[in-house]
This record gives sequence, C-alpha cells and structure tokens, in this order.
Amino acid sequence: MKEKYLPIGTVVLLKGGRKRAMITGFCSVAQENQEKIYDYSGCVYPEGYLSSNQVCLFDHDQIDKIFFLGYEDEEEVAFKDKLNKIVASIEASSVESEDEAPIGATPITPFAGN
Repeated sequence: MKEKYLPIGTVVLLKGGRKRAMITGFCSVAQENQEKIYDYSGCVYPEGYLSSNQVCLFDHDQIDKIFFLGYEDEEEVAFKDKLNKIVASIEASSVESEDEAPIGATPITPFAGN
C-alpha cells in the first residue's frame, strides 16, 4: 500500500466493506470520541457528500484496496509534507504527555480540527 495520506479524491474500499469511499479530508475527529484523530474523512462513492451524518471516518490501515488515486501536484505534495510533520509533532507530544500523565489518566490530544 502507498504511503499514508493519500490525495483528496482517492477512491478506496475499506476492509470488510461493500461500498467504496472517496477521501475528502484528513485528521478528522468524531463527535462521539474527540480524543481519537482519524487519518481520513470521506463520503460514499459514487453518491458523494449527502449529509453530515453520512461522513465516514477511517484510518489508513483500514484501507483494503485503492481503486483510484486522487490528483497530485506540487501543492498537494507540499501540503502532505506539512501534514506529516504536524501529525508527527502531535504524536510525539502525545507520547510525552502520556509519560507525564498520572496513572489512569487519559491525555487529551492537542489537535481537534480537520
């Protein structure tokens, strides 16, 4: 499988899925669990975005098959480079926080945006 953070517009099938999804965004947080950051947000394919309660959130390791790779250009490559650096910084900060947190405490992720 290609590197993490596939381009917007990539069409994938998730493991155990029957319906394809199209990637529409990165680093999304579900309302039900705001401590978990998902790698991708997406919509059903080919229907597209129908309503906010039909957005799917998933991680890179849940992708079973890539049907179509979205558009890549210099701007997308530069964005992905920044995204990888930000995510690495957040993950490093989270690990440091876990090391300092009292036993049984759940650290809060410092990034809660799309």
